[in-house]
Amino acid sequence: MALSVLALLTLAACGTEPGSGAGSGSDTGSGTVRSDPRLTDVRWSVRSMTVGGKRTTAPAAAHLTIGSDGRATGNLGCNHYTADARVEGGTVTVGPGTTTEMACEKDVQDFENALARALDGTLKADVRSGTLTLTTAGGDTVTLGSEPSAPVPLAGTTWTVTTLLDGETATSVPAGTRDKAPRLTFGKDGTVEGSLGCNSFRGTAKVTDTAITFGPLVSTRMMCGEAEMDVERSMLAVLRGKTTYTLDGHALSLTAQDGKGLGASAPKDEK
Repeated sequence: MALSVLALLTLAACGTEPGSGAGSGSDTGSGTVRSDPRLTDVRWSVRSMTVGGKRTTAPAAAHLTIGSDGRATGNLGCNHYTADARVEGGTVTVGPGTTTEMACEKDVQDFENALARALDGTLKADVRSGTLTLTTAGGDTVTLGSEPSAPVPLAGTTWTVTTLLDGETATSVPAGTRDKAPRLTFGKDGTVEGSLGCNSFRGTAKVTDTAITFGPLVSTRMMCGEAEMDVERSMLAVLRGKTTYTLDGHALSLTAQDGKGLGASAPKDEK
């Protein structure tokens, strides 16, 4: 994917009094600052962002990991990013980073743009009970929740499809179909079942480390509205033959050989 420089993340911060903010980072006297282990090397799922008093729920794929090695990696909701990252005491300072340039649905793109603006400059960091709150100088906040370091298992998890992919273009599942959002559940016995957005289905799925090969699917034959049927046709185009897949925390992506694909998410535990 093409890369462009965005004003995103460089985290270099000022020390605070012990016990304030995210923790008690301390100067060892040799110029080395010990960052709070509750904040660094933790995968943080972006839950929501509040700008100007308006709270917006984050896309399922949005997450951030601030490494103790001075790098941050993650996803803004659709596009991946990486940046320099340093943490000191109870503040985080954000600077330049890089992001991919995949075209995203407008609401997701709007969230990405707002998140990029929020993650800029010196932020106050507060960690409490597995929740990280980053507060800008203007009072806007980004709320994140800690996730297990290991990704959610593929088998036995109900994956709700949120995004349909076609090459470099990502399209959100239409709002009118979200009450009947398509979903997938992989069984440990090599089966897969779920909903296509209108009809339910069942079939076989052979899973390896990087690929899933779908056998013929058996589905019901109800007729639904045009939006639901469009989603169903897009789903069937992906769930056919061999696909590659990636697991990233609570996010699953499938990509067929012709470039069509889907993005799905597992439920996130609210803490």
